[in-house]
Amino acid sequence: MIYFVIYLFLEVLLSVSISSTIGGLLTFLEIMMSAFIGISILINFRKTLVENMTAVSYNCIDLAQFQRLNLFTLFGAILLIIPGFLTDILGIIMQFSVFTSMFVNRYNVKSGKCDESFTPQNNLKKDSDVIDVEIISNNTTIN
Repeated sequence: MIYFVIYLFLEVLLSVSISSTIGGLLTFLEIMMSAFIGISILINFRKTLVENMTAVSYNCIDLAQFQRLNLFTLFGAILLIIPGFLTDILGIIMQFSVFTSMFVNRYNVKSGKCDESFTPQNNLKKDSDVIDVEIISNNTTIN
C-alpha cells in the first residue's frame, strides 16, 4: 500500500510539472498517442512472441530470458496505455530494454551461438535422400 501511495505522489508531481510546461492540449495528445502505441504493441505481441519462441527453439536465448522479454513487453505496453507521465516513461524504458535484449540476441545469432542447422524444411530435404537399411550381423562372438 505504501508503494502505491508513493507512486501516486510521484505521478502527480511529474504530471503537474510536465503539464504546466507543455500545456493541456499537448498533454492530451501525449496521453492519446501513448495509449495508441501501447495498444499497437499489444496487437503485435503475437509476432514478438513467435520470434522469441523461435529464438528459444534455436537455443539463442534461455527460458529465463524468454520470460523476461515477454513480461517486459506486456507490462510496458500496459503502462503505456495507463494515463500518466511516470507510467509512460516506465513503459518506454521497458520497451527499450526489450529492444536492447533483442539486439544482443540478434548479435549472438550472427556470432554462431545459435543452433540454426535444424529446421523442419532442411530436415525433410535431408531425410528424403536417406535409405533405411537394417544391418544383420552373422558374427555372434565378441572378441
